[in-house]
Amino acid sequence: MGETDRYIETFRMEADELLADVEDIVLAIEDDPSNRSNIDRLFRAMHTIKGSGAMFGFDDVAAFTHHVETTLDVVRSGGIGIGRELIDLILAARDQITAMMAAAGGGPVVDEGESRRIVEGLGALLPKGDSLKAEEAGGSSSGGDAGVVGDASAEMASYKIVFAPDPGIFLTGMDPSLLLEELRELGECQIIALTENLPALEMVDPEKCYLAWQINLRTDKGVDAIRDVFIFVEDTSRIEIEQLPELQVSASDDEPKKLGQILVEKGLATEAQVRGALGKQKMLGDILVGSGVVGAETLNSALAEQKTQEKAKGAEKSETLRVASDKLDVLVNLVGELVINQARLSQVSGAVENSELLAAVEEVERLTGELRDVVLNIRMMPIGTTFGRFKRLVRDTSVELGKEIDLVTEGAETEIDKTVIDRLADPLVHLIRNSIDHAIESPEARLGMGKPRKGTILLSAAHRGTNVVITVKDDGKGLDAEVIKAKAIERGLISADQDLSEKEIFALIFAPGFSTAQNVTSMSGRGVGMDVVRREIDALRGNVSVTSEKGKGTTVDLSLPLTLAIIDGLLVAVNNERFVIPLSTVEECLELTGARFAMSRERNVIQVRGEPVPFVRLREMFGIEGTEPDLEETIVVGVGESRIGIVVDHVIGDHQTVIKSLGKAYRHVEGLSGATIMGDGSVALILDVPGLVDCALQAEDAALKAA
Repeated sequence: MGETDRYIETFRMEADELLADVEDIVLAIEDDPSNRSNIDRLFRAMHTIKGSGAMFGFDDVAAFTHHVETTLDVVRSGGIGIGRELIDLILAARDQITAMMAAAGGGPVVDEGESRRIVEGLGALLPKGDSLKAEEAGGSSSGGDAGVVGDASAEMASYKIVFAPDPGIFLTGMDPSLLLEELRELGECQIIALTENLPALEMVDPEKCYLAWQINLRTDKGVDAIRDVFIFVEDTSRIEIEQLPELQVSASDDEPKKLGQILVEKGLATEAQVRGALGKQKMLGDILVGSGVVGAETLNSALAEQKTQEKAKGAEKSETLRVASDKLDVLVNLVGELVINQARLSQVSGAVENSELLAAVEEVERLTGELRDVVLNIRMMPIGTTFGRFKRLVRDTSVELGKEIDLVTEGAETEIDKTVIDRLADPLVHLIRNSIDHAIESPEARLGMGKPRKGTILLSAAHRGTNVVITVKDDGKGLDAEVIKAKAIERGLISADQDLSEKEIFALIFAPGFSTAQNVTSMSGRGVGMDVVRREIDALRGNVSVTSEKGKGTTVDLSLPLTLAIIDGLLVAVNNERFVIPLSTVEECLELTGARFAMSRERNVIQVRGEPVPFVRLREMFGIEGTEPDLEETIVVGVGESRIGIVVDHVIGDHQTVIKSLGKAYRHVEGLSGATIMGDGSVALILDVPGLVDCALQAEDAALKAA
């Protein structure tokens, strides 16, 4: 990838982030139109997209975004009020810019008619006569906008600005002189080049910028307009903006006029020129050295300390690094292979009686574990990045259905593997749309039931052990077990004489093709959606549970592993077969005799400190041949509030497990979620604990009914 391609790719990533921010900001503005800071943030985001788009050749994006920016500029000055129509148009514009970016990357062709509709709609909102101004303002392909205006109500003020760009600014395609020209457009401006960092001629690198500038500016556009000029370089440059006190031109009777005041009064010099002359006075360090207060070496030391602090401040701004997710995936895979080979090395060294080798292998094991944790941590992201996108979904869908719904989010800071986050989008979309369409009643119906007019959907996340539990909860009408059961019988999913618990009945909504909707709409009624949720969560080695109270609401809990790559497991054996149980589910290990199991064979239940616990025997479940030992071991595992025992021949010990997917032919084998490669090259199967819990509980229910 060439230098230009890298910058274009960087722009694409930044544009994606900005467009995600735009959606959040617009929805926040809709909730609180009086919050001026959000309006300014929205304007700057669009300004950045327009300027950067023009800089990197996305001319259609720049031209279209210019219209949105112009409208927002009028909003900032108070010329347009914020209403539903404006919000709808800006959200539509955001979607259109997203489509343009996708089309530039080889995606579907953009609907130009939609672009015209949005531009015409925005133009219609402008006060009479402002449409021509919008065209005259134009866009700036330099990455700035000479037509930027700030707060129209701002008074004339003077500012001292220091602009010290990053030395590598030229490599980004940015020309500092164009930014200085933009400042000239804002008012009366004096620009002074600061050359103290300019090296000797033979040391000059033509691709680096050594200059900084002090700008004395008098303008009525406000400080926001000044910040907008530097919006593309603020993260990599040192920018200081200081508002100066106004010169008192008319002195009081008891105070003589200063020279600068007299010159300004007579029109012989401007205030900016006077301030520029004052700025050329001898520096404090030179005065102190000249007067013998400090020595030259002491001064140089203090200046070096000052520069170090400035560099540290600049480093704080760039403490994050963008890395493509596919590169992280490769890194995680390599670490996984390293873990496998480290296990092999440990196994080989254990057979060799060499203390030096064992010490070295133990150190490698420690370092590998630390490397594993660090790499997996890199892929951890706050789940709030996913939660944010659903605010728009709830807004648009509830409006379409004539409902009033609030989306409340909790635990957005909860971290989970990015791979899991990426695959969560579809399941959560289906669950939220289902709540909007099926669960939340119309405002009138809710009032008639004594509920608040506006419904609520709660989307929350929290850590539970080494899992993350994501909850989608609504305060709608809840599930009707009888209706669900009748529809399941009608569809042939269950027989009429089947006796099911409420939990089992609710689980039927995840069956393919199942729907209780009476009419097919654009959103539901075709029996697709909830089965997608179950399929995706199963693929993530997660678990879905549903609870509901008729008339009160429904809660869906998704329990998911923190990562899909590497887990800590408990290695067990049945005859010569080895299995891995995720350590996060293990509660305790018990030694029990075969005779005791024989006594409970009728019901597959053992007593653990006075409590009955169902169990499954891996030997029987997977048809493993061989003689049972007299002393078998039971691993008690828990999922949610359910506990079962898993009976094995031996417990080998802890094992760092690199998860490998099973082939298509074995993907749906009950009780298994994957496999791992052992140090000797053999394969151990990873147990699906939630699946085993379901098997054990179903077997126990069947035994009770038979009794």
